[in-house]
Amino acid sequence: MHRRQLLIAGGSLMALSACASTGSGAAPAGSAPAAMDLAEEARIARAVLPKATPKAELLQPWTGPYDGVPPFDKVTPAKLREAMLEGIELQRADIAAIANNPEPPTFANTLAAMELAGEPLDRASNIYGVMTSNIGGEAYDAVDTELSPILSAASDEITFNEKLFQRIKTVADNADALGLSPQQKRLAERRRDAFIRSGANLDAAGKAELGRINTALSNAFTRFGQKVVADENSWTLIPNEAGVAGLPASNKAAAAAARSRNLQGWAILNTRSAVDPFLTFADDRALREQVWKKFVNRGDNGDANDTNATIAEIVKLRDQRAKLLGYKNHAELRMQDTMAKTPANAQNLMDRVWAPAKARVAEEVADMKAIAGFDIEPWDYLYFAEKVRKAKYDLDQNQLKPYFELNAVRAGSFAMAERLYGFKFTKLPKGSVPTFEPDVEVYELHDKATGKLIGLYYTDDYARPGKRSGAWMTTYRSFSTLDGSKVILGSNNNNFTKPEPGEPVLISLDDAETLFHEFGHTLHYFSSNVTYPSFGNTPRDFVEYPSQVHEHWVLSRPILDGYLKHYQTGEAMPQALVDKIQASSTFNQGYATVSYLSSAIVDMDLHTQATPPTDIDAFEKASLTRIGMPKEIVMRHRLPQFNHLFTSDAYSAGYYSYLWSETMDADTWAYFEESGDVFNPDIAGRFKSIMLAPGNTTDRAEAYRAFRGRDPDVAALLKVRGFPVS
Repeated sequence: MHRRQLLIAGGSLMALSACASTGSGAAPAGSAPAAMDLAEEARIARAVLPKATPKAELLQPWTGPYDGVPPFDKVTPAKLREAMLEGIELQRADIAAIANNPEPPTFANTLAAMELAGEPLDRASNIYGVMTSNIGGEAYDAVDTELSPILSAASDEITFNEKLFQRIKTVADNADALGLSPQQKRLAERRRDAFIRSGANLDAAGKAELGRINTALSNAFTRFGQKVVADENSWTLIPNEAGVAGLPASNKAAAAAARSRNLQGWAILNTRSAVDPFLTFADDRALREQVWKKFVNRGDNGDANDTNATIAEIVKLRDQRAKLLGYKNHAELRMQDTMAKTPANAQNLMDRVWAPAKARVAEEVADMKAIAGFDIEPWDYLYFAEKVRKAKYDLDQNQLKPYFELNAVRAGSFAMAERLYGFKFTKLPKGSVPTFEPDVEVYELHDKATGKLIGLYYTDDYARPGKRSGAWMTTYRSFSTLDGSKVILGSNNNNFTKPEPGEPVLISLDDAETLFHEFGHTLHYFSSNVTYPSFGNTPRDFVEYPSQVHEHWVLSRPILDGYLKHYQTGEAMPQALVDKIQASSTFNQGYATVSYLSSAIVDMDLHTQATPPTDIDAFEKASLTRIGMPKEIVMRHRLPQFNHLFTSDAYSAGYYSYLWSETMDADTWAYFEESGDVFNPDIAGRFKSIMLAPGNTTDRAEAYRAFRGRDPDVAALLKVRGFPVS
């Protein structure tokens, strides 16, 4: 998932919790100031900031319907560069006004003012994220390469502003004496602590060194991402139809996209959405090996796109930064503001799951070897797993795809949102609002009960050269009431292969669950009801929880019956087929768990080393050997292409968070199931009001206990994956 980058508060991708009030009396935890108080607070905060008029076109307030929408139709690389550079200057002026305010520091004139500072840059930054992630290409890469270190330096300038930090610290240290509410106190203390973690307490020499490190990291992150995209913008050419024997017709048609590249034959793109189906269905073992090797060696070919030296530079810089800030390693630094709190707590959960997952892999391999008659190699795993699935459960993935047509899956996701939360989605006619690409669709979101407009939902479904791989969610504008509520703008981004005109896009069950997953992120943000912008963001090991739990509704009977119908016959999926899916629900969980969890363990291992490694391939191999990685499986993300870790700090020492979130997700799904109604309106309402809407206004572990009545039970996770609970 992609979330907006805030320069304020040290440039962390994890935005800080924030709240503001005039401090006119205590309030219960989670409560917001009265409208009159909030209006006065916003007035005071606004009065601190300079009344500047931006010159750059892309810095202007968004115009048009829906409280203004991003002007994607006006964006060019040159205009974006101009806007970002001017926006940094405008934000610099805002921060200077807050820091140099002669009035004594108060919540309104310092913390609330910071919430409103840098709005023009924030608008441009949202467009910047879209153009560099969804469009890319040489021109935007050049802008990204130039601006990344400038943005990093601008972030450090805020963190290192001694006058600003002292104002924040004064409010935080005197929160009780100032009569701050629990939310205000939470904001002030978290903002203070985040500044300290970002170097605000360092001396001048330390700040200079940290600035050097952060700028170098920013440059390295940009280089890493561009190298991986370049390696993914390639393909394996298969000249003869025999080479695609076994592929379903829809995948074969997608592979025929070689025509658009002026090639003869079939092209298997070097992206997961193209490679996984080939490895699952293609009969030619030698070609499976060729496609697999090309895919798993992205960034690891000793050429201009090799990322190993870049990774070594990143882990060295991270280690230097952590020790400069007083931490043993990068993982300890990164986990200060998480639910897990320490690397040891995260590792304990991973260890609990690793042993049963590895044992399950041995069982899966034995089943496959019995069919194959030879030792299973990594490029054989998905292929023979499919054979075992058919033999054990009489279930062929090709039986499922006709029920998962892309438009039907999206309609099913909308139906889920309507039944759970009363959200109603309606597609807008093309051209109603500007989009950054002609294939992007836009939907209005209303509250069904009141008719109130909540947001706009943008979908960008198809792969294209320059676009980053994978699937993610982005917000262009989040909800808050500090300066007046506006329509929320959110998007989901996928990488499906665009079909020929008139042809359907048939996706796998796994793809359908991914779509529901990313939509879950969007529902989290569309449910937001926070007073202050920064409270819309949550800890890294919580943020995947709302997305993961929504995957479960894909196969609920109401969604299957109403929406996921056979694209040709219009018939709902027969219960006998659903029963086969359910019977096989824990099938291949050894593979799924080990491929993911090995990546998470190696991530934590990498970032807890006393001395950062220089030979990345050797480290990866040694780390996997230490944990006994089954030879038949490769990490889901090998280090040379691990975008989560090396395009920013966002998931570094944090890839475990999917498992942490899944523990809560499995326990939550059990709650729905035990009620006898997976759309139980009472549970859904409490989930929305306690877990989704408040963002980070209260501690998320406490919120979960309020929702579930206890801490999450890891046994629910083990049960979902079909592992022994004891």
